[in-house]
Amino acid sequence: MTEQAVSDVPRTLYLLDDNTDFRTTAKWWLSGAGYEVVDFEDGQAAIAALQALSAQELGRSCLLLDVRMPGMSGLQVHDALIACGVAGPGGALPIIYMTGHGDVPLAVQAMEKGAVTFLEKPFEESALESALARAFAPRADAAPQAAPCPEFQRRLAGLTVRETQVMQGVVDGKISKVIARDLNISSKTVELHRGRVLAKMQAESAIHLTRMVVEQRVL
Repeated sequence: MTEQAVSDVPRTLYLLDDNTDFRTTAKWWLSGAGYEVVDFEDGQAAIAALQALSAQELGRSCLLLDVRMPGMSGLQVHDALIACGVAGPGGALPIIYMTGHGDVPLAVQAMEKGAVTFLEKPFEESALESALARAFAPRADAAPQAAPCPEFQRRLAGLTVRETQVMQGVVDGKISKVIARDLNISSKTVELHRGRVLAKMQAESAIHLTRMVVEQRVL
């Protein structure tokens, strides 16, 4: 990570993941980038620690949250943090989700709960840098919602009607067989359109596509 990723104000990353090896590697990596890192294996322990923080401390913190864990899932942890006012509307803690499963419906749920973004493991250093820059950017909750970015709109406009229909199915988390049945076409045709959609939208995967669509609030 570049030195520009971290400001002069100490910033703390709270890392909740049940994978010990991943936590060890991520903590070493992020600490080297200048962040203070506190890691947890258990959701309840993380919630208790985050609840004890002051608003000022939460304002310079970010939670890296695994989606699938034994016991409490990442979404359940997020719900608990929203309920106690730590995250969500009025909450100061930004949350970045992580998953190794590429589960599109979970990505949508995460974004709807107010997550900064959703990263697939293993993620590129640049992707995490970008996510953290957004997480620590000054927030203006009362500001009007920004218009969709022109480049995204340009890519979207390049899709055919059928490709747009297939993209909607992908973002809804439907498998190709279900999309094919809904559109009364073959699964092979769906896969062909799906590949074209990913290429035209410059998306690396279905979950990357979903993240872009949800962030731009289209469809």
